[in-house]
Amino acid sequence: MYHIAVSFDIPADKRQAFIDAALEDGRLSDRDEPGTLRFELITDADNPNRFYLNEAYEDEAAFDAHCKGEHFAKFFSIIEAFAEGPAWLIKGTRVEDPALVAK
Repeated sequence: MYHIAVSFDIPADKRQAFIDAALEDGRLSDRDEPGTLRFELITDADNPNRFYLNEAYEDEAAFDAHCKGEHFAKFFSIIEAFAEGPAWLIKGTRVEDPALVAK
């Protein structure tokens, strides 16, 4: 499983626009992109205008397909004028515990 996590800082007056765009991207990606496994929008506990996207894909190819998709493009076209980010937090493949996979 391939994971990414990024952060964005958003001006307070654009907070809802960012939330709406991110949730739509996640909802439509989940619906239309078979390799999308998880798409979470998280608000920072200490800064209400910092958001994290925590996403999981079947593999890196599924993430690459997401990045080339229409939902990703629409999300960035909406936020590009006001968002600071993405700042990469993690990007990589989950290391599975063979003892747990065998269960």
